[in-house]
Amino acid sequence: MKRRKRFKKEGSRLGIYILPNIFTSLNLFCGFYAVIASIDGKFIAASVAIIIGIIFDIMDGKIARATNTTSKFGIEYDSLADLISFGLAPGVMIYLWALKPLGRIGWLAAFLFMACGALRLARFNSQVGTISSDYFIGLPIPAGAGMSATTVLFCHRVGIAGEVNPIFILVLLYMLSFLMVSTLKYSSFKKPELFRKMNFNVLVAVILIFIFIAAQPSIALFILGLAYVISGPFITMRHYKETKRQKAETTEIDEHKSSPILP
Repeated sequence: MKRRKRFKKEGSRLGIYILPNIFTSLNLFCGFYAVIASIDGKFIAASVAIIIGIIFDIMDGKIARATNTTSKFGIEYDSLADLISFGLAPGVMIYLWALKPLGRIGWLAAFLFMACGALRLARFNSQVGTISSDYFIGLPIPAGAGMSATTVLFCHRVGIAGEVNPIFILVLLYMLSFLMVSTLKYSSFKKPELFRKMNFNVLVAVILIFIFIAAQPSIALFILGLAYVISGPFITMRHYKETKRQKAETTEIDEHKSSPILP
């Protein structure tokens, strides 16, 4: 009887640990499919697969934290899946979609995107538990992949897919690569205050955003992705000013305490 209970308990724990890794595997599947679709010239399908992979990537982390099943294996597996889905897949897609006419310069830019994504993942794994989780240091690789995918969808939606200047896409890819390995701060949306203190106006704005995404998904996701990408410099500048102000206030208080009190 005790052995049966112990078996059920271990089986339950094993099932919980498997659950987040299933979503990681689905993320990996989406990345692999995006590569195959890009080779076949199905760039819209590849872009959609990358975006769905981002959703699975978000869900596996949420599930692991909610069920308290975060593990070293899960972190490593998630990083490997992210490198395929958000590093290799977008690089291959963008190269075959727009950069192929540039030849060597084009595929080198795609390689740089993947390499910077790998460096971003390695730095993130080495900093887990040592820095605040309120902000990401550098553009997250899923956001870089999402920006690439939504750019493809946006260009097809407005009818300029065949007229896109490869140089523009090349600059975009270099910019995303630089942002991923930069030290700019990006919001992780993990602050509980963001959801606990949401007022009525913010709730209405969120609902309107969802309606916009449902009505025009390609355009809405492109705008939201672009807004997140350019938010990094502004967040970093604001954080720098706040830190500088706090240091000045601390210095002023220390000087006031150390100054002699005249009779």
